[in-house]
Amino acid sequence: MIEAHNISKWFDGQQILFDVSATMETGKTNLIIGQSGSGKTVFMKCLIGLLTPEEGKILYDGRVFREMNENQKKQLRSEIGVLFQGSALFDNETVLGNVMFPLKMFSKDSHAQQLERARFCINRVGLEKADNKYPSEISGGMQKRVAIARAIALNPKYLFCDEPNSGLDPKTSIMIDELLSDITHEYNITTVINTHDMNSVLGIGEKIIFINKGHCDWTGNDKSIFRSTSKSLNDFVFASELFKEVKLFLERQYESSLSNKN
Repeated sequence: MIEAHNISKWFDGQQILFDVSATMETGKTNLIIGQSGSGKTVFMKCLIGLLTPEEGKILYDGRVFREMNENQKKQLRSEIGVLFQGSALFDNETVLGNVMFPLKMFSKDSHAQQLERARFCINRVGLEKADNKYPSEISGGMQKRVAIARAIALNPKYLFCDEPNSGLDPKTSIMIDELLSDITHEYNITTVINTHDMNSVLGIGEKIIFINKGHCDWTGNDKSIFRSTSKSLNDFVFASELFKEVKLFLERQYESSLSNKN
């Protein structure tokens, strides 16, 4: 579990986050959503430790990040996996070489054990035949899966994903969502996903945190989001006609179920 308590952040005298509090639950996909410029990326960077908030504190399973010494922070970083928006693969390394990278950097296992772990992770994301291919030789969806394999190579407790579906077609996006959800549940990871993809929200949004203009305006899940009374959230979620129709459909179903009960 990751807890954020009263996080505030400034840049050049301008406040970006305002007293944001939220809990990211273990074994669930925790989604941070919001418009571009809402502060959701800044919030995620504070959670990871890439940015230091001026106010508030962040706890990893009860451990206060701000109070850790360097050795404790180093240990925590070994427990964190990160999936970057652009995959951030090394062009001059094969799929196997990319997944091996964090193991070479942080693992004390033998080379043979590292190879075994890397190949296990590659197989887990369905790329067992791509070991020796380079990023330029595989599709964008496959590159994203390589990045996921690399992110879980050290068997992390916490997995952070920045816009994992960016640039992917709808079918591939669904596959990536399902893979992240499966891995989260299978390994009981605290997964935090920064996204504005409403398909992801409805597909795997077990815990949803809505950031609006630097404030945490709403928390809930994929089932409660359509019943929200938050105007800012509704304006964000139902910006497209498609999701307006979905909301009307679900509201009719809900009203129908109430009538049947009565």
